[in-house]
Amino acid sequence: MRDFLFPLQHGRGVSLQTQLRRHLMDAILDGRLSPDDPLPSSRRLAQALGISRNTVVLAYQALADEGFLDSRERVGFFVNPDVLGDHAPPDLPPDLSITPAAANWNAVDWQRRLRVRPTELDHIRKPKNWRRFPYPFIYGQVDPKLFPVAAWRMCSRQTLSLTAIQSWTEDSFVEDDPMLIEEIRTRVLPRRGVRAAPDEILITLGAQNALFLIAQLLSGPKTRFGFEDPGYVDARNIFAMTGAKIVPLPVDEDGMRVEAKLKGCDCVYVTPSHQAPTTVTMPLDRRVKLLELANRHGVSVIEDDYEPEANFISSPTPALKSMDKEHAVVYVGSFSKSLAPGLRIGFLVASADLIREARLFRRLALRHPPSNNQRTLALFIAGGYYEALIHRLQRAYRERWETLGAALARHLPECSTTPSFGGTSYWVKGPEGLDGDRLALDALRAGVIIEAGSMHFCSDPPPHNYFRLGFSSIECERIEPGIEKLADLLHARLGATKSAAS
Repeated sequence: MRDFLFPLQHGRGVSLQTQLRRHLMDAILDGRLSPDDPLPSSRRLAQALGISRNTVVLAYQALADEGFLDSRERVGFFVNPDVLGDHAPPDLPPDLSITPAAANWNAVDWQRRLRVRPTELDHIRKPKNWRRFPYPFIYGQVDPKLFPVAAWRMCSRQTLSLTAIQSWTEDSFVEDDPMLIEEIRTRVLPRRGVRAAPDEILITLGAQNALFLIAQLLSGPKTRFGFEDPGYVDARNIFAMTGAKIVPLPVDEDGMRVEAKLKGCDCVYVTPSHQAPTTVTMPLDRRVKLLELANRHGVSVIEDDYEPEANFISSPTPALKSMDKEHAVVYVGSFSKSLAPGLRIGFLVASADLIREARLFRRLALRHPPSNNQRTLALFIAGGYYEALIHRLQRAYRERWETLGAALARHLPECSTTPSFGGTSYWVKGPEGLDGDRLALDALRAGVIIEAGSMHFCSDPPPHNYFRLGFSSIECERIEPGIEKLADLLHARLGATKSAAS
């Protein structure tokens, strides 16, 4: 019975029957249970584990139905030997094992073989257990309390109907769910003033995947790529890995400045609706100027509209893509900030020629995003649930935005904040001499999650007195206590810096 004392836990969100089934299946596949020996009777195993006999009977029967166990009348349950026949033995026999010394070869030096080293780039790092922190001013995450569970579950059930299953279980090769394409084309894009034909839209695994596809198709060692400074570090890394020359383009209170050096770029990446990370919105006249310059000098514009639905301060400004008459703009959209980042659904809107190439490149990398998720999202939008969610998020985010602004004014008046036009974060400029990287570490130890701002700058060395505060996943009543604690840490950090300098 020693091999059957599995660690079952009550009240962990997974039934005891499911836990027992998983433990038994692992023991079978690991070879810990022999096909020659019967499993304990349901009564004996139930007594040993302190659970109901019915729980054991149902777990045994489920494994028998799935082919892991054989039921023999009056004898009991045995491991099905056919299951083990599909698995390689855990260890090779001694006479078949090979060592580098015996084979007289040199081991592969993977460090020399690597042509790209993502580990050498700056990356945004976030605690995996961020939900356990009392003050998570973390950016890019969502509050599960705002997620429309009932509506999403209903759409998921529709996706599991017999007719729907026959549709999405097939390999779609290069195609996307036609219903989702139509919903994006007729319900989502018009909110941003964008009109597109079906063959000008491609579904991606989030905005990140969309940017990767664009980089592989448009960027290389001879490409000059204009980037906002400060800007979205992940996008900069994606294009930098292609060998492109990054051209920093300064950002002011109206977003990226349209300067003369932009003329020498092949492509430019821009976040005009809510500049990442400063959150400022590019006004209409600057957008017109950017498009005119791009068209005149043959510059491709990558517009990342990463949180278009989070504008709750003023009337939304039309997307750059809505003003694009020459097909110079590649539009990147995502549902991560409105629905959930784990859903991993985004989309590209561009000329049919570019989408055709991107579609085939996507096929080589991952074929297509999961069809069941595409259909569920299509039903969610078609049912009006997405529109209702947007209104709900705007109300919640506006309240949190106002609360965070008031808390900053009260506890950190010496920190200037760039004007914010909606979005889900504040970009804060601390006093000169503040080390935002060290402050972020101090805050983390005190239960406050913030994001140091230095990594968003192209300059070397970058300014260190900036940090970002997200508010999409923190409850309103926690905002002011968290900012008060952060203010104490910031003032202590500044005091320590001044003492060390004197």
